[in-house]
Amino acid sequence: MNQSIKKTMLAVLTFGGGTALLCFLVFIHINQGSVSIPYQVVLDAILSPEDKLEHHTVRMLRLPRALMGVIAGGALAVSGVILQSVTKNPLASASTLGIHSGTYFAVVLSTVFVPASLIGNGIIPAFLGGIITFLLVFALSGGNRATPVRMVLAGMIVTFLFSSLTSVLQIFYENETAGIFLWGSGTLVQNDWSGVQFSLPIVFISFLLVLLLSFKLDTLTLGDDVATALGQNVAILKFVAIIAAVLLTSVTVSVVGPIGFVGLVAPHIVKLIGYKKHFPLIIASFLWGGNVLLLADILARIVDPSFSELPVGAITAFIGAPWLIYLVLRMRKRKYGEENTAIIAGKITTGVSLKIIIPALIIAIVVGLGISLSSGNYGFEPITTWQALIGDSNKFMKDLILELRLPRALVALMSGMLLAASGLIFQGVLRNPLADPSVIGITSGAGLGALLMMYVFGVSAVWIPIGGMIGAFLFFILVMILAIRAQFQPTILALLGIGISAFGTAAIQILVVQADLGVASALTWLSGTTYAKGWTEIIYYLVWPVFLILPLLFLRIDILDTLSLGDDTAKGLGLKVMSVRFQLALLATLLAAFSVAAVGAIGFIGLIAPHFARLLVGPANKRLLPVSILIGGFLLVLADVLSRTIFAPNEVPAGIIVAIIGAPYFLWLMKRKAS
Repeated sequence: MNQSIKKTMLAVLTFGGGTALLCFLVFIHINQGSVSIPYQVVLDAILSPEDKLEHHTVRMLRLPRALMGVIAGGALAVSGVILQSVTKNPLASASTLGIHSGTYFAVVLSTVFVPASLIGNGIIPAFLGGIITFLLVFALSGGNRATPVRMVLAGMIVTFLFSSLTSVLQIFYENETAGIFLWGSGTLVQNDWSGVQFSLPIVFISFLLVLLLSFKLDTLTLGDDVATALGQNVAILKFVAIIAAVLLTSVTVSVVGPIGFVGLVAPHIVKLIGYKKHFPLIIASFLWGGNVLLLADILARIVDPSFSELPVGAITAFIGAPWLIYLVLRMRKRKYGEENTAIIAGKITTGVSLKIIIPALIIAIVVGLGISLSSGNYGFEPITTWQALIGDSNKFMKDLILELRLPRALVALMSGMLLAASGLIFQGVLRNPLADPSVIGITSGAGLGALLMMYVFGVSAVWIPIGGMIGAFLFFILVMILAIRAQFQPTILALLGIGISAFGTAAIQILVVQADLGVASALTWLSGTTYAKGWTEIIYYLVWPVFLILPLLFLRIDILDTLSLGDDTAKGLGLKVMSVRFQLALLATLLAAFSVAAVGAIGFIGLIAPHFARLLVGPANKRLLPVSILIGGFLLVLADVLSRTIFAPNEVPAGIIVAIIGAPYFLWLMKRKAS
């Protein structure tokens, strides 16, 4: 086919077809609503408006929402193009780099403490939060030496951190933040034209600025050195481009909330069509970004025909997470090669033997349990606790300590031990030191299974943990299938885990919005908390894995050392690699599922405990397993104590405390490696 004809056909498909699709989606979008309005009335309301209720509904509610979808989708798509070009990271977007979480946290923080700063829909704190978040992720991932994998991982951890801090603010300032829940999940709801009138000029100016920079951005694809040789001031160019990208994201977040994955999906649609130069790429991405977001909002209202407003951000994540998985698998060899992330785990820094480390950890756990039993709304009472333990106390205090505090502390201890062991096994089996039940999607699978059990099958809350175990197992199968496709490359598995976890979280969010008050107990469980946990959880979910599965792991832990030598070497030593991987990963999944059944989706324990253990005892798994288990138990006991005492009498879910502790530690590990 003639090259010019091919280019013409691509242009017609991309711009003509994209515009036609956009017009069609706008028309479909406007015709959706809780009240059916005939097509002719919709057309009359747009072309020749009259003072009628139907016309006002179309012009003041539905049309602004549709146009806001076009503006927001286009802005997010262009922001994604810029971020991908400047960072040389094909997986970069405002959601994968954590910018959305930073802008959202900044707006919530300002809402609580500096409400006067929320002028202009809160764009100022949103912009500052976005800039700070990008700089933080950029620095922690190694600056100009950052790899795509490390940058996305830093964005993931920063997202966890800011999401946890945002949750703390929403828990303790419920009244101040009550009106931003739906907005915080991403919604195109508009009550008038104010959102469009505010965002359109800013998006238009930023869009023109990016177009003016488009030819200069083309030089960045040749490399910084070549761009400099061609006369570009690379530092200034990147700075201005990032400002424009964050501004496009911020104005979108300030009006419709954080809507993820549009900036990832839309640019890649255009790139797959064949556009590489930035001028047509930016224009086409804006067009297709509007298409993606409008389509997602249409699907949201099809999924929820009651029009109780299913967040469009959940739908874009539901669509975008599989797209991320597809992109990672498609580009795994060309983009990432065999980059090794294992060294992020840290190196041994102490020469202390296990004979000292294990007793020290046991003492720390005993002290932690003692503090847990002695702490509560009545203050710190070690003497009263000791009297209750030896039977020399009044019945009320004895029951309080032995029937409430003691089992809760033991639940935290045993759940932390299971999560740590699960994380260590996953890291060894997947050859990925960044693996963790929460990071690779096992816990989100468990959460999804639990909600499906409650919402779809309508069974009682007693069956929540069973559903969680089924969900964890199904997501485990998915992880293993993708791991085989990726040939167990650590970097690829880390990115695939982000996609799987995002997919599960999006599905959970959709079910949460759809669910009625009958799943309130499930939502409490999903937050990851030790609140009101007791002997029932210990007997049903924790005793068996602690005393059956953990000893079995101690007997087979040497296999992980053999796997670390590589598949070919392991096979040469007579190991059935695939079979062993599956068996050990299944055991790790069971450990995570039992823990999730007991305390919900608590993350980071399985990630941080093995890393910290490596700093103490080195890489040998036979030494790592007992140390990791003890560290994991201690961490969750500590988190449980802090959850009950740091803001007493209010209580923060232990999962949030763990994330606030674990995220900075992991970011420090990444920064130490990057420096």
